[in-house]
Amino acid sequence: MLIGYAWVSTAGESLDPQIEALDRAGVNLLFADVAATADAERPQLKQALARLHDGDTHTLVVWRLDRLGPSLEHLIETVEELGRRGIGFRSLQEDLDTTTDTGKLVFHAFVAGAEFERDLIREQTAARQAKTPTPGRRRGRRFKLDKQKQALAVMLYKDPSNSVAAVCRRFRIGRSTLYRYVGESD
Repeated sequence: MLIGYAWVSTAGESLDPQIEALDRAGVNLLFADVAATADAERPQLKQALARLHDGDTHTLVVWRLDRLGPSLEHLIETVEELGRRGIGFRSLQEDLDTTTDTGKLVFHAFVAGAEFERDLIREQTAARQAKTPTPGRRRGRRFKLDKQKQALAVMLYKDPSNSVAAVCRRFRIGRSTLYRYVGESD
């Protein structure tokens, strides 16, 4: 049995392309979540996963890999859990089918590539942090204004004859930047 799952994050998006593709793939039962954020609980996904019985010839089918999980980590965990339960997984756009030996190989290569990328990012982050010369040095984006201009912006902000918008326009900064400067001056 093919059980399909579709998901869109906003009510303005259309499920139609996903549903049409899943219908063409021969899905017997379809579950869909609408306007659920990527990291929010998706009740229809839970129901779809609950309908997949261990060891049966069930397969979960999605239109694209990113429709299954909010993150790569979630996607990998879900597909691996399905595999442990003897349940297949198909992604139509990526032509991935874990019910075949080739599909299993492709998925494992995909997982290995994702793990390699995560390790590489972790190493690069550690190397950048190690290059930071002194403790207490500020990391992140540089300030838009030097200390003198920051002080002037704060002074103009505190003068009731100036509007926040006017101060921001004069220094070409956003309100949040101005408020951060004001908070730092207190």
